[in-house]
Amino acid sequence: MTDPLMTPEELASKTRLIKQTLEQLDAILLGRADLHRMVLAGILSRGHILLEGLPGLGKTALIHALGQVLQLDFKRVQFTPDLMPSDIVGAHILQQQEDGRREMQFQPGPVFTNILLADEINRASPKTQSALLETMQEHSVTLLGSTRALPEPFFVLASQNPIELEGTYPLPEAQLDRFLFKIPVGAVSVDTLQEIIRSRRRGEPPVPTWRLDPEALASLFDAMDRVVMAPAVARYIARLVSATHPGNTEAPELVAQYVQYGVSPRAAIGMAEAARAWALINNRPTVGFEDVRTVAPYVLNHRLVLNYRARFDQLGAYDLVVQLLGQIPETEMELPKNVKVGEGKA
Repeated sequence: MTDPLMTPEELASKTRLIKQTLEQLDAILLGRADLHRMVLAGILSRGHILLEGLPGLGKTALIHALGQVLQLDFKRVQFTPDLMPSDIVGAHILQQQEDGRREMQFQPGPVFTNILLADEINRASPKTQSALLETMQEHSVTLLGSTRALPEPFFVLASQNPIELEGTYPLPEAQLDRFLFKIPVGAVSVDTLQEIIRSRRRGEPPVPTWRLDPEALASLFDAMDRVVMAPAVARYIARLVSATHPGNTEAPELVAQYVQYGVSPRAAIGMAEAARAWALINNRPTVGFEDVRTVAPYVLNHRLVLNYRARFDQLGAYDLVVQLLGQIPETEMELPKNVKVGEGKA
């Protein structure tokens, strides 16, 4: 049995909490309102987020501010080529006890937290990247046959530089698929830069003046479970995901021309949750087609594997998803191609 639809009063109380959270993030990091809304949608969806942008754009500052406002335990790991898996998940260390005996004791790594900031995640080796797969999917760490659960909620918020490729390792597709969003972080406007120069001496952000308590955050997660998705919207998500596969009969020519591999069912699940979060952020108790269209580029852009022709034509995955959304109708109620609107007997 599903939870009942939220009453207007319940929805208003949740929207108020979301508004206060966004106001704090907007005050800490200037000129990033759209980015803050999408990141919060990822958090409400309980998903991991990859932020891609040039250095100095505030990616690390945003993640740190998010931990402060949400009052969640926060740890930062600077990813480097010599970083080992044990530097992230922890390791067993031989310890001498008071009675002289020696025992192997587990020393937890920084992944045992609520928000793990994986800074410049693409600088770590594939061996270290693989250590994150279990933590991101199962929220647990398995070492020497023992599985330990991570604190809940648990999020990996990672950053990467798209242009500095020396000494980096491309993230494996299996790991990319575990990120709910890949969000590009661009430059801010001239007005925002002026305000930063005027009000942020040495670039130091202000301290939050309001914080979301753990009970309120839990209530937002509960509200997510009560956002209703109509069968037609769920069908639209399924058709979008199916249309990313070149061999599918519903795939448009755009996909057949530029896509090598489509996205997984995990993308459909993530898109549904993200659409629920976007509806809740916008004070709606039900998911609409517009919510799906808003979150789809950030859910799909890092999961599509494009072919050589896309690279040759300089077509990125984000732009391809935007074009795909324009070619997939919201409903399947279309007229046959040989029927024209307005035809018929007088």
